[in-house]
Amino acid sequence: MNKTVDNYLIEGCGRCPLGATPDCKVHRWIPELELFRTIVLECGLTEECKWGAPCYTFQNKNVLMISALRDYCCISFFKGSLLSDNKSLLDKPGENSQAARLFKFTNIEQVKDIKDDIRAYIFEAIEVEKSGLKVNFKKKPEPIPEELEEKFEEDPYLRTAFEALTPGRQRGYIIYFSQPKQSKTRIARIEKAVPKILNGEGLHDKYKAMKK
Repeated sequence: MNKTVDNYLIEGCGRCPLGATPDCKVHRWIPELELFRTIVLECGLTEECKWGAPCYTFQNKNVLMISALRDYCCISFFKGSLLSDNKSLLDKPGENSQAARLFKFTNIEQVKDIKDDIRAYIFEAIEVEKSGLKVNFKKKPEPIPEELEEKFEEDPYLRTAFEALTPGRQRGYIIYFSQPKQSKTRIARIEKAVPKILNGEGLHDKYKAMKK
């Protein structure tokens, strides 16, 4: 087990204003996250902490993350679109998601009910990495500014949080980020909005603590 992940479960990712407070969204899902961790480690993946959240790798290749979001917790596969998903258990984090697929949960019983399936999907994801398969990305599936796409590439956790927002909130951010003519201004707007996105808030939502 990775001590940085231990700290994540105690204090959260620390990337939004609620980090290291009792209202941090990580604390909403501790039993589920701990069970995720146990299941994933039983499958032999290496535990790391990337982008402020637990990330699991095979031979230094990212396989999945476990995440705590505002309305659910999840296991997110980086190349989930390549999994067979014969039981239709995976969700897209957003309508235009091309690679990532999620197991989404709102209580621990849901996790317990499909533990064996979760393991099977993880082992399939490992086989995807062993085989060297890659996702065939389509160009510009939606009018997202280049600077935001680059940020998503750097920070998959942010992509997951963004795609978990309602379509209206996503659209509001995209319009706001796209308005400036200069790239440096678009980048500044994106950086400033990251904490709100990670907290599940829209551009004009008032900051508020999340209650279970």
